Parts: sequence; structure tokens; C-alpha cells
Amino acid sequence: MSEQQKNDTTAAKAETERAVLIAVTSDAADNRRTAEYLDELEFLAETAGIRTVRRFTQRLPQPSARIYVGPGKLEEIAAWCKEHEIDVAIFDDELSPAQTRNIEAALPCRILDRTRLILDIFLARARTAYAKTQVQLAHYEYMLPRLSGLWTHLERQRGGTGTRGGAGEREIETDRRIIRNRIAKLKEDLQKIDRQMAVQRSNRGQLVRVALVGYTNVGKSTLMNRIAKSDVFAENKLFATLDTTVRKVVFDNLPFLLSDTVGFIRKLPTQLIESFKSTLDEVREADLLIHVVDVSHPQFEEQIDVVKQTLQEIGAGEKPVYLVFNKIDSYSCVRKDPDDLTPPARENRSLEELQRTWFAHGDTPCIFLSARERIHLDKFRSDLYGMVREIHAGRYPFNNFLY
Repeated sequence: MSEQQKNDTTAAKAETERAVLIAVTSDAADNRRTAEYLDELEFLAETAGIRTVRRFTQRLPQPSARIYVGPGKLEEIAAWCKEHEIDVAIFDDELSPAQTRNIEAALPCRILDRTRLILDIFLARARTAYAKTQVQLAHYEYMLPRLSGLWTHLERQRGGTGTRGGAGEREIETDRRIIRNRIAKLKEDLQKIDRQMAVQRSNRGQLVRVALVGYTNVGKSTLMNRIAKSDVFAENKLFATLDTTVRKVVFDNLPFLLSDTVGFIRKLPTQLIESFKSTLDEVREADLLIHVVDVSHPQFEEQIDVVKQTLQEIGAGEKPVYLVFNKIDSYSCVRKDPDDLTPPARENRSLEELQRTWFAHGDTPCIFLSARERIHLDKFRSDLYGMVREIHAGRYPFNNFLY
């Protein structure tokens, strides 16, 4: 069977998988926010071809270090999964190796945590050799500390002439050595590609660089296609694009480079941040960041904070930013009942009220638009031209006659 046939078979199997989602929330957590977090987890599962059939949540001061949820809740989940023949249980946090082993012993189905689910999506969506190498590295670094327990059925086979331990110990050490060797080889491959990409970036001259950043599935690639008139793959799924795409754009004889980067997400696995560091060099070396936001998302303000935090982690937190609130065509608000005396929430504000609030901030320039419907795109182009021109003029003060 060819590799493509294996992938097709795996994909077909994944499409039929049924899952339960499991999350632990703090006592002070808002029910609505918990539901929205699980909505995102369900969207991740859907992107991986897994259908969600039920959600389980439990309020605890913190997740159990042994089994994530409480013993009674785990028994409830196990009984329900067995009764309904569930294929996979997905946890909204990264599970420790000990938690994974204990939960696997209790549940009658496959276990995925949030990190493994995201890694699986990246593995399925990686197209270029560079992206595949990056994701494979992150995958192996995730698996390495979780190898113990894979050979527990052999650990009791102690003894043997000239051996220090049993067959179980030998199998574990063999697997660890194989994975360590693969990690070392992948890191070596990435270093070679990194050097090639560094040369490519240096060969671009001193053109102004603009990078699109933002939470995953906010419309960065669609905006890239509108501005650069390119054909970057865009889809209403998480992590539709993993490879950085760079296009040369010219506005009124003023050239600059526009790059579309991988999207960020809440609890983005640290392994991915590390392995994608070269891809994120486009962000670190940019002169201007266009932070694209899905204004129609209920938690868009929290997504803004996640992106800001990730930018700080990769060393790009001090870059000049232009906030682009995308998808205004999908924005909706719920008018409060006149008798409701509770303070208005975000969903109670109209788009006009939201715009006035953000425009009043003044510290970060912003615009509200729809890349899909081309609403306010001309204003965005004009603003972007002005910002690029200002950077270019500072870099080449004697070339201003060009524009």
C-alpha cells in the first residue's frame, strides 16, 4: 500500500470517529466562556475529521495530577463511552505522561489531549518538506517523554543472561534512542533549511516587510489574497495554512513584501513554537505587523491577548502593529431587554459602538473591514500604503521622489 493510500485510509477512518470532549474549569470560571473554549476544541476535532457527540466538564480548583478529573467523573465518562462505543476522548489541556497512563487504564477508548490533537492537525496539513520537518520534530519531542508505559506488558520479564533488566526496559530504551536520533536528524535538517531561508531573506534587499499575524482562522490568507492578488489556500478550518507565504506587493510604485504566517491559538504547544521558530522569523524581522482579528468571534478580545502573548514569546512584542478587525459582515449583537439591569456584555454592543470604543483607544491604529466581501478594503490599502511609505521614507530619505 502506498503512503498516499495509507493517508487516505487513515483520513477515512478519522472521519468516522466519534468523540467526547473533557475539560476542567475553575470554580470562578464563567459557564459561557467554558462553553466557548469547548467550541474551539470541537472545531479542532472537526478539523481533524472527528465528530463530537458529548461534552463533559467538571469544576475543580485545579486538574487532578493523577487522572485530570475526579475519580467519580472519570467513572462516569468511562461508563458513558463504553455504553455508546466512543472512539476517542479529547482533553482540553495537555496531559502529563502519568495522567495519560492512568486515564488510558480507565477509559475504553483512545486518548487525545489538546496538544496531540493540534500536532495531528499540523501533521495532516503540512504540505512542503519544510513544514513536514517542523511538525515531525514537534511530534517526536512530544512523544519522547511519553514512551514509558508503551511496553509495560514486557516489564515483568526480568532476567536473561548478561542483561541488566528485562525485555521491557530494552524495548523502551531502544525506542528512546530511535526517537532521539530522529530528533537530532530533524534538527540538523532544519538548520540547513534555516540557513537557506536566511539567505533568501537577505537576498530580498531592504524592501519594507509587512507580516500578517493573528489567531488561527481569522481570515489572514483571504486578506493576503485580496491585497497581493495571490492564490494562498484559504478555508474555514483551523490551521488551513502552515507555510509562510511571501509576496511582493506594489502600491503606487512603492514596493514591499507581504507575508502570511501560521495562525496562533490558545495553549499553542511549546513544541510547535520552538520547531516553527524559523517560520516565525518572518514575524521577528518584519517592519510592520498586521494583526488580523475575527471581530465576529465571541472571545475576540481574548484572542488578541493570546496573539500578543505569543508575539512576546517569540521576541516580536515591540513591533509596530496595525489592528485589522475582519469579518464585520458576520458580526451580530444581541439587544438587552429594557428590564435587564445587568451591565452590557460584549455581545450586547453594536458594531458601531465597538468601533467607537476601539477608535478611541488611539494607541494602536485599527480598521474594521471584511476581506471576503471587500468592505473597506480601499481604506485599508490607503492606510497600509501610508504606513509602508513612512517606513520607506525613514530608511531611504533621498528616494521619496518615487512616490
